Order: sequence, then structure tokens, then C-alpha cells
Amino acid sequence: MTFKSEPLTVHTEEADLQEDKEHSETLEECQVAKDLDPPPSLHEFPEGGLAAWTTAFGAFLVQFCGLGYTASFGVYQDFYTQHYLTNETPSAISWIGSTSAFLLMTVGLVSGSLHDRGYFYHLMIAGSFLQSFSLFMLSLSKPDQYYQIFPSQGLALGIASGLIYVPSIAVISHHFRRRRTLVMAFVATGSSLGAIIHPIMLNNLLNGPLGFANGVRASAGLISSFLLIACLCMRTRLDPPATPVNYMVAARKCICDVPFMLLIVGGFLFQIGFYYPLFFFQLDSIKHGISINFSFYSLVILNGSNCIGRFTSGFIAAFTGVPNLVIISSFSCSVLILGIIGLSNLASVVVLGVLYGYFSGLNTAMAAPIMATLTPDLSELGARMGICLFTLGFGSLIGTPISGALLTSNYTWWIPGLFSGIVSLAGAMVFIVMRYMFLRRQHVDVLHSTTGQPACKLTPE
Repeated sequence: MTFKSEPLTVHTEEADLQEDKEHSETLEECQVAKDLDPPPSLHEFPEGGLAAWTTAFGAFLVQFCGLGYTASFGVYQDFYTQHYLTNETPSAISWIGSTSAFLLMTVGLVSGSLHDRGYFYHLMIAGSFLQSFSLFMLSLSKPDQYYQIFPSQGLALGIASGLIYVPSIAVISHHFRRRRTLVMAFVATGSSLGAIIHPIMLNNLLNGPLGFANGVRASAGLISSFLLIACLCMRTRLDPPATPVNYMVAARKCICDVPFMLLIVGGFLFQIGFYYPLFFFQLDSIKHGISINFSFYSLVILNGSNCIGRFTSGFIAAFTGVPNLVIISSFSCSVLILGIIGLSNLASVVVLGVLYGYFSGLNTAMAAPIMATLTPDLSELGARMGICLFTLGFGSLIGTPISGALLTSNYTWWIPGLFSGIVSLAGAMVFIVMRYMFLRRQHVDVLHSTTGQPACKLTPE
């Protein structure tokens, strides 16, 4: 037995040595293969990590300093009308804020195209520097010198905000895909928070011991610090596309898209009245004899409710659908603008501020989703958003100056309120037609898909 077992033992040891040798060679081959493997694809989104979350935080700060500051112009409208530009009409003063809001949206058409071509850092640095420079130049403006204030606050500040607005949102798509909607909602709250903080800060600075010059400088210092932090935080990850979207081709397709054209027409009309409460709510409150200290917080109430509206919009849209929520919020805003005609006491300021802020937040939050819903080819979404915002910018440009001209120096509040409410209501009615045409197109597409025939041809063969 012993004689027979020894060869078996030797054979077993030799097999073990051979297996160990083969296993060692396999490990070496795996290690070499691992070293030679290419890095993960750039199109595999990290969905988190230090670079992604710092980029999101930087974009949040950009929204805080850009759109949040623009939405706080009601403080300047009140201060200029009563103290700093007393020789100018409310209409002339409102041109400053409306021009800034107009440029914020329309310059996005250019900055979005440049971002697609890989100029993200150039846009962020140039826009941040220009915004800081424009505010410090505004602090040097003298009382009753309209020609000094309009170029710095109306033109330069608007261009600067437009340069950084679209790129700060678009860069989120470099780092997130599955969480993109959630992160973009977080970034969007930056503008809402800015529209709450800036009015409190500006009212206390401009009407306090610091005065206009030092108060604007303090505000400019805060903005400059936040934008510097934002520029240091944000990072791109993806290379620019080899063939950027042709905006002319996208524009021609938009013209053939009836629901999308109705969205642009309705949005243009709605924007004419949309900014009326944001610009004149605080001044309206003060002129009706309500406490100045409380009136200073009227915009804070409105913008705080606006923030809540943005937060809850996603949950409501899940039940109502995006087009239905756009119609509901638009009609509600229009009715509340008409209701501002009846503003007379503290309770009416609180009720109107809370309700209009909430429904305007719902409406603002649905802007991007409704554009995406009406876009058949999502590869053209960026171009369509730029074209739509460019057109809507003209509505915000002319709306508040017309309201200011109707207000006159006698402060006849019912006339601009009636004008803004009716025009916004007309835009809401166009949205109803838009929804009908969209559902009709969906029905036709379903019919054609079942028969196997093409749904439509936008261009002749």
C-alpha cells in the first residue's frame, strides 16, 4: 500500500505546483490586461463625486448672483422712483430692469452656442468679471443721472448675467444624467434664494446709513466673492460636439411646428405682464400707505412663495401633466395680476404676494419641461430653448415700461394692472390652443405609427 501511495502523493504535489504556476501566470496576465484597459468612457456619467457636486454648487451660486439679482430690481424701482431718479418717470426707470432681464435671456442664445463650442471657462470668467465691474460702476453713479445708471445696470449687468446663465445650467449635464432633474432643481433654487436675500440686503443698505454708493459696493463685493468661488468650483467633463447644432435649421423646423410656435406666441404675451408684480409690488404697497418697513419685505414674501412653488411643481406636474400645469399657473397668475388692482391694506399684500409668488414659481419651473415636451427631437432641445428664450425676452423688455407709462406720475394703479392682467390672460388662452394642437399631433402620430406611414414632412423632398 505504501509503495502505491507514494507515486500518487508525488503526482499530486506536481499537479499542485503546476496549478499554482498557471494561477500565477493568469494573475499576471489579468494585471497586464487591467493596465492596458482604456479608462472609463466619458459618456458614463459619474452621477456624483467631488467635481460633480462642486460644479453643482458653483452653478447654484451663479443663479443666486445672476437671475436672483435681476428678479430683485423691484427694490431699485422703488428707490429710484422715490429718492435717486426723481426727475424720471416710472416707465423710464423700469426700462433699466426690463433691459437687464431681456439681455439675460437673449444673450443666452449666443452664450449657449459658444458653450457648445467649448468656451465654457471663457464665458464664466468674462461674465463674472463684467457683472462685478458693472455693479462697482453703478456705485459711482450720481443722483438724477439716468445716463450713468442705464449703461451699467441695464446693459452691462444684463449682458454679464446672460453670458453666465445658460452655461451654468448646461454644465450640469456633463456630470449627471440619472440625477440631472434633481440637481437642476437644486441649482434653480439659487435664483429663488437670491431673490429673497438680495431684496432684504438692498433695502437695508440703500435706505440705511451706508447710502446708495456704499450700499451698492457692499452688494457688489458679495456678488464678486460668490462668482469667484463659482468659477473655482465649476469644471467641464465632456468634449464639445464635433458638429454643433445649426440654429438656422432648428429655427426653420420650429416654424413648421405649430404647438411650439403657439408656445412662443403665448409665452411672449404672458411675459409682457409677468414682470409687473416683480417690479412694482413694493412701490404699490408703499404708495397705498402700508408701513415702509413691512413693504420692504413684500418682495421677500413673493419670492419666498415662488421658491415653494418651484419645489412642489414636479409633484403636481406628475398628476396634472406639464401642459395642464402651464395653463393652470398662467391663468392663476393672470387673475392675480388683475387682483393687484384691489391692493389696499397689509392683508391684501400678504395674500397677493403669497399666491402670485407660488403660481409664478409653478409657471417658471415648467418653462424647460414644456419646451422638452413639445420638442420631437431632443437633440434640438438646446437650440429650441435658446430660440424660445430669445423671443420671450422681447416680452419682458416691453412689458414693464408700458406698465410704467400707464402708471404715470399720478400713480393710477388700476390701468397698468388691467393692461398686464389682460395681456397675460391672452397668453394663457393661447396655451389652451397649444395644448389642443399638441394632443392632436400626438393622436395623428399614433395613427400613422399603427399604419406604418410617416407622420409628417417638415421639408419637401
